[in-house]
Amino acid sequence: MKSRPMSPSRPLLIALLAGLSGCMVGPNYKKPSTPTPPAFKEAEGWAPAQPSDAADRKDWWTVFGDATLDDLEAKVETSNQTLAQAEANYREAHYLVAQDRAALFPTVTLGASVTQSGGGGASSHQTSGVVGESAHTNTLYEPTLGASWAPDLWGGVRRQVNSAKATAQADAALVANARLSAQTELADDYISLRELDEEQRLDDTTVAAFTRSLEVTQNKYAVGNAAKSDVLTAQAQLDSAKVAAADVGRQRALMEHAIAILIGEPPASLTLASAPWTLKLPEVPTVVPSTLLERRPDVANAERSAAAANELIGVAVAAFYPTLSLSANGGFASNSVTNLFNVSNSFWSLGADVAETVFDAGARHFKAQQARAAFDAAIANYRQTVLTAFGQVEDNLAAQRVYGTEEPLAKSASDAANANVTIVLNEYRAGTVDYTTVATAQATAVQDQNTLVQLQASRLATSVALIEALGGGWTTKELPKD
Repeated sequence: MKSRPMSPSRPLLIALLAGLSGCMVGPNYKKPSTPTPPAFKEAEGWAPAQPSDAADRKDWWTVFGDATLDDLEAKVETSNQTLAQAEANYREAHYLVAQDRAALFPTVTLGASVTQSGGGGASSHQTSGVVGESAHTNTLYEPTLGASWAPDLWGGVRRQVNSAKATAQADAALVANARLSAQTELADDYISLRELDEEQRLDDTTVAAFTRSLEVTQNKYAVGNAAKSDVLTAQAQLDSAKVAAADVGRQRALMEHAIAILIGEPPASLTLASAPWTLKLPEVPTVVPSTLLERRPDVANAERSAAAANELIGVAVAAFYPTLSLSANGGFASNSVTNLFNVSNSFWSLGADVAETVFDAGARHFKAQQARAAFDAAIANYRQTVLTAFGQVEDNLAAQRVYGTEEPLAKSASDAANANVTIVLNEYRAGTVDYTTVATAQATAVQDQNTLVQLQASRLATSVALIEALGGGWTTKELPKD
């Protein structure tokens, strides 16, 4: 059987409508503007590192000069599970782009069917008293090939593809951000671990010194040259120092566990031996604010998310226009397999459908408004992310400057306090001062020593934070193009 052939004007109409598939309704994306200062305020007087790319590379942590940190950071790339999840999310978004792009092409189907039908026709005759009945069965073999296509007349599908592509790029930026976050968190934890090692060394030294002080007071008490209160004060100081030393051990264990999780290992399988304070304070280069926008993966994620939201406006606007669907079907039909593919058994049909929604109670209008509101929210998020990025750089530049001023003062105070302890202890042995003076001097020395270590660790941690705020060597050039 054959369908009625199309009139000559119908193919021309279809071709004309298909030619409209070059149109794309909806707004074209333009990168949102942001208030960008010409320079960072806190960078005034800042002496950038020479060469200026000291932290502008992937392995930025090497500027701290610690081989153990280098080994641990290498494991983040391969074993950190948060990073692995982010990478899987990106692959999912990447494949969604291909799925959306497939809608631009025709769909072809191949099918085959076998149908049996029959009807009963009774003929009664009396043969040996039996009534006979005969029936006829018809078998139809029908292989078919069909194709359908909805041309993207108004660009709705292409807008959807562009949105999916921008979303995939945003997810790729999230991967870079997750990687940088894991790397900087590991560096922070490692600095804290070595800080605790240094505090442990100071606590052990303090315990040893307080033990000697207790022996001095006990000896003086034994010969009647010291009061019982001196012995009790010295004993209390020693016990407090032992408690502080034990608590440092607890904190170090927690930090070691955190490092193990960051590198994808069970805490029980990682043991980091105590080591002296060898981390170097790096010189971290700064950048101009406009360049920062190309270096921060979180900024890139926010900008790409805004681009994706913009394309969805076009998808919503395209719903206001009519749709065109083209179809073609053909095949063979025969009661016999042997002559199934004869030309006389062939059939075909071509079709074109145009449809437009004339009433939907405002659903399309509100969906378009929703898309525009989502785009406005994405722009606001992008601008807020940029402002936050500027603020983080300014914060860490200021912290670096202040810590740089405080550390030499803290070292001077610590040295003076240690020298004072030696003098006061000698005076106590000579009987010219009481033990309260000794206890006060020792407490001051311990506090000043700990303050110095904490300041040194803070300067290192601020360097890590500044490197993170500057993007850790990442740039938008690394975003996938497709």
